[in-house]
Amino acid sequence: MKTKTEKRYEVDLYKPIRNYFARQGYEVFGEVKHCDVAAIKEEELVIVECKLNLSVELLIQATKRQRLTDQVYVAIPKPKYSLFSKKWQDITHMIRRLELGLILVSFSKNGASMEVKIPPGPFDRQKSMRQNQRIRSRVIAEIKGRYGDYNVGGSHQTKIMTAYKQSCIQIASLLQQHGPLSPKSLRQMGAGDKTLSILAKNYYGWFEKIKRGVYAVTDAGKNEINAYPELVAHYVQAQQKGEFTREMP
Repeated sequence: MKTKTEKRYEVDLYKPIRNYFARQGYEVFGEVKHCDVAAIKEEELVIVECKLNLSVELLIQATKRQRLTDQVYVAIPKPKYSLFSKKWQDITHMIRRLELGLILVSFSKNGASMEVKIPPGPFDRQKSMRQNQRIRSRVIAEIKGRYGDYNVGGSHQTKIMTAYKQSCIQIASLLQQHGPLSPKSLRQMGAGDKTLSILAKNYYGWFEKIKRGVYAVTDAGKNEINAYPELVAHYVQAQQKGEFTREMP
């Protein structure tokens, strides 16, 4: 019996997997032509690749085995972190996307046991896209709401330019140029439909209400937008040319 502090090995995963498939009527063999576990029942071939951690190497091995059968599993010890976490949800999505099965092996005082967490099977990409249509729409709306590319792809822990922030810069630049204005006047000058919400929430602390329905840009806002001269110039010039100006209904 293994103790909690004793190191585990890939071979520790074999016995519960072998027993499981044997109970299902398969003949089970270890290490067959570089396959960790191979099980056969009539003409149905099952292959299981075992590792102590989910890795790119394991996924490569498993997808190579899909050349031989569509019944391929990856087997790992049951993770210590929550199976309801975002990390785990992302992992299971990847497993399904690769059309692999997933086996989790648990160890306790009573011995090792396993469960098939995901059976191998076809991945319905169109269904997945339908289920994520709302997120797709948000991505497209964000792209359409931006002017220029001010972010470096792959960067982390840095300030990200978003469509929302660009709207704030646009509003702040108009207030800096024309002085205090109402949300209606700002929208007539081209600010977006969310102008009132942006001013009211004042997420960045760039705006202040100076009287009922009239807002001004704060010194903090003026200092912040100075870091984006190209954007400020774009919004000012577009407003001067009347590119954004529109009549309110």
